This record gives sequence, C-alpha cells and structure tokens, in this order.
Amino acid sequence: MTIRVMLVDDQVLLRTGFRMVLAAQPDMEVVAEAGDGVEAIEILRATAVDVVLMDVRMPRLDGVEATRRICSAETHPKVLILTTFDLDEYAFSGLKAGASGFMLKDVPPGELLGAIRSVHSGDAVVAPSTTRRLLDRFAPMLPTTGKEQGPGGAMDKLTEREREVMLLVAQGLSNGEIAARLVLSEATVKTHVGRILTKLGLRDRVQVVVLAYESGLVRAGGL
Repeated sequence: MTIRVMLVDDQVLLRTGFRMVLAAQPDMEVVAEAGDGVEAIEILRATAVDVVLMDVRMPRLDGVEATRRICSAETHPKVLILTTFDLDEYAFSGLKAGASGFMLKDVPPGELLGAIRSVHSGDAVVAPSTTRRLLDRFAPMLPTTGKEQGPGGAMDKLTEREREVMLLVAQGLSNGEIAARLVLSEATVKTHVGRILTKLGLRDRVQVVVLAYESGLVRAGGL
C-alpha cells in the first residue's frame, strides 16, 4: 500500500527536499503540497491524504490551528508536526490539537521515513527521547485544563498494570522499551496501550502523554 503524503510548509526549499526523499521510496507518494494552513485545508477537501507533514510557523494560518481543524473532522489524515525545537514553543500545542507526533526539521532521512511509516500504521509516538525532551521543556507552560484526576477520575478506570504502562508511555518509552522494563512481550504492551486509549477516550499514544502531563501524573523533569 502506498502512503499518500502531503507537505505543508511555507519554505519551498524544505518542501523540495522532503519531496525528493519521499519520492525515492516505493511505498510513498507526495500527493499534495501547501504553503500555509489555509491552503492545506482547502486541498484536503478534494485530495485523499494519509499523512500530513505540518510546519508550525506559517502565514495566514499556523500549523497548530490547521492541525486542530484537520483533526476535528470525523475522518482525517494523521498529522506530524515539524519543529525547529529550539524556537517552537507551539509543538506541544500541536500535539494537544491532535497531531500524532512531531519531528525536527533537520531529522535524518531514515528517521523521517520511519516516522511516516510508524504514524501511518497507528504508532503515534515518534522519537520517544525527543518527545520527552520537548515535554520536559514545555510542560510547565501548560494552561490549566480542568483535566486533573482525583479519586474517582478517569485514571481510576485503569488497572494497576495499565497505570504502570501509562506512566512509562508518558516518559517517552517505546513499546519495546516498556516490554523490557516490565518483562512483558511487545504484543502484551501494545494490548495494554490499546485498553488505556479505550478507557480514557484518547486518540493515540501522544494523547496519553499529554494527559499524563496535564493531570500531574508526570511532571517535567521526571515522575
């Protein structure tokens, strides 16, 4: 199956570079490009796309709001936020808006391709160690959302093992790393993650991370 990719970035040279990398892959095709969020949303109305590589800082409509509008639809493509990390305080907001993950603009080609395939297959966490660094930096800036979990909250739906898995997901560990830590199979970890998503009404692993930080289950810098 060919993964249909859309590139959204106001820098033409960056789009050209990404397009060249993706065009060399037998399982990927760049089906659309846009220079800002408004153009991206318009194109998506008439174009079937599986994964959107979304820049954050763009004219007219930035990547965060574009991601929010795209992901609010009943059916929508997966979105990967592109960030320079050192400058973009908006990457975390992009995750909250529904993005399936984020990556650095200078990411090595192999990691870019792996991330696109991962997200397309449903594994939303991209580069766990980078995710942790970004969350540690920006979690203190989170506004109060009213999602704090006390006794009787949504977290109480989880079993002890599921809560344990959720904490490790929130720390940025991959399924393989969690399996090794808890002495479980990767398949078992994947099952636990699926049950966590269902019980908490979350879209994907990234939303697990966001909720864990917002609820105070995990704090910037550690547990």
